[in-house]
Amino acid sequence: MSEAEIMTIVKDSLNELLRWVGFGTLTGLAAKAIMPGRDPGGAVATMLMGIGGSVIGCGTVLFFWRDASIDPISGKGFVAATLGAFTLLFFYRLLAGSFIRESSVHEDRMIHRARRRSRRRRMVEDAIRDAA
Repeated sequence: MSEAEIMTIVKDSLNELLRWVGFGTLTGLAAKAIMPGRDPGGAVATMLMGIGGSVIGCGTVLFFWRDASIDPISGKGFVAATLGAFTLLFFYRLLAGSFIRESSVHEDRMIHRARRRSRRRRMVEDAIRDAA
């Protein structure tokens, strides 16, 4: 293999990598825009979620409709990738406990202590008011 062929392969590979990074970022941002609430992760997590979402979304379309022709970097591919990234974000939040929050023993103790402090403050304020 000549040096020119190697450079062409490297150039094409980097071009494809940059396309996927850009596309993944756009689909990750679209999924985060659709899903209400505070979003986990930064720019890298958004990009990876978009890339993973495109694999999941386009793979799902191809699994259910075997005759479908879908290119990840197209209009149909963008919709499928955004839905895939949305699904990833939904399950991340579900498993992380953002949707369903269970109270821990530590949180229960903190709430109990805060209520007790509030009760004490009211008692002191009432005592000062009665003395005046």
